[in-house]
This record gives sequence, C-alpha cells and structure tokens, in this order.
Amino acid sequence: MKVPCVEIAHLLKKVLKERAGRLKKKGVHPKLTTFLAGDSKEQFSFVSIKKKVAGEIGVKFEFVHLKKIPPFVEFVNLLRDKAQDPTITGIIIQQPLPAHLHTATIYNFIPPEKELERHRDKSPHLPPLGLAVLTVLKYIFQKGKASKNLVIAPQEDTSFFKQVFKHKKIVLVGRGLTGGIPIGKTLSEFKINFININSRTSNKEQYYREADIIVTAVGKKILTPDVIKQGVILINAGLRKEGNRLKGDYDESEIKNTASYYTETPKGIGPLDVLYLYKNLLDAAEMQKRSR
Repeated sequence: MKVPCVEIAHLLKKVLKERAGRLKKKGVHPKLTTFLAGDSKEQFSFVSIKKKVAGEIGVKFEFVHLKKIPPFVEFVNLLRDKAQDPTITGIIIQQPLPAHLHTATIYNFIPPEKELERHRDKSPHLPPLGLAVLTVLKYIFQKGKASKNLVIAPQEDTSFFKQVFKHKKIVLVGRGLTGGIPIGKTLSEFKINFININSRTSNKEQYYREADIIVTAVGKKILTPDVIKQGVILINAGLRKEGNRLKGDYDESEIKNTASYYTETPKGIGPLDVLYLYKNLLDAAEMQKRSR
C-alpha cells in the first residue's frame, strides 16, 4: 500500500500555517535564510521548493545565492553576519557545498537555536528528514490515520516508538550527510534500535531479507522483490534520475505487491522533509522570542 504522503503533507502544512498565523499575532515573525554556493540547477530547484512552501505557510524567506563561489573566509564572514541578524530566526546551507567550503565546523558559525537541521550536536532541533521518516512510520502504526496527532512530538512519541519497534528489525541504508546521517541521528534520539549498512557492508541482501522496515537513502536502485520479504515496510529518501524522471532506491511498480507499505518518489518523503524544516523554524522563532 502506498503511504499517502501528499495527504500527510497537506495536513502538516495546514498545521504550520495556522501556527505561523498565531505567532504573527504575538509579534513573532519567523524568517529563514538559505545559502547556496554555486550554480547547480538541481540545488537551485530544491531552494525554489523551499521558497514556495515558505509563501504557502506565511513565513519570510531570504535566498543568499553565491553564483561565484567565494573563498572560505569570505563565505564564513557572510554566514556569521547573517547569523547575528536578530530578524533571521533560522539558517540553512544547501548541500552539498563545494569542497573548499565544506568542513565539519562550518555550522559552528550559526547559533545552535538557528541551526535547523541538527548538523551541530548542540542544536535543539531534530533533523527534518528524520522527523519525516518517523511521521510515515507513525502513520502506519497508528493504523493509517491522518490527523494532527501525526506531527512528531519527542516527549510524547519516544515511548510510543519504543513499544512499536520493540521486536522490529529496522535497516537504514546509506550514511550520507543529507540522508543516512540525519535519519540515523533521529532514530537514535528516539531510542530506536536499527542497523546501518552502506556500500561497504558485506552480504547486504541478507540484512534486506530479514528486515521488517527498510529506510533507504542511497540515490541508486538497490532493492528488488527478490531481496525483500513479504510485508516489509519501505521508506525511500534517496533520489536518482532515470532519463528525465526522478526515482528512488526501488521501483514502486516492482515492489508494490511485496511491501505492506511503501513511499513513492517524488511526492514521498521530500515534501515532509521541507515541512519539518519549517516546523523547526517556528520552534526556533519562539525560542528566540522567549530569550530576549
């Protein structure tokens, strides 16, 4: 059964729009600043989606597009200046960065409360992509009910997930900066046990065959019906191109009769990921309002 991510995204967007409206009445105006270094059409399209969603929810959006890639020091100074602006309540850097700008410490120039994707351990926010995955799982294990209760709340949901996944074998495939790592961080935060495998893992097919839930974040076709068991749950966060079409880490037409639930690509996890970014932005705006 295909998970109705479009329906879930519509619900989450409505919740966020209502919340943004309430914040405005209190004088709180969330604003997201997005950095893009370089001229990648693919990355630019991702930024355009974020800008569109910002307008739909009713929050401010600023795009810092550095078409000519700057030296590291210049980039950091600009990042620091934006981070110190009190009107900006959240900052993200569109990944991947050019090699000379990418360091493990680049996010240290953003205050923790404004770092919305949890690249810093001190950030109070959970990775949006990981929250998107958990929302899909919550939908499935709440018997397919789309309600406001689907929005992930760590304090309330940790015990729910602990009980639900007590005897489930969960396999996470991939360990990339924008895929496997944030999903793994989120699962760990909720004390959910999982096995993380990657291209170097030997006998990967054995892990696939034994898994009750497989979350993929690879960007190439890795799952076919012969390597998964009947009734498995498949959630895809990977993206690949086949001609002019975007696809995930499995072909839905091939696995739909084997998986009990699966997400499609596109219109699957991606929109939920973007919406949780804005949930984090609203959380950040409230945190900063309280601290002033």
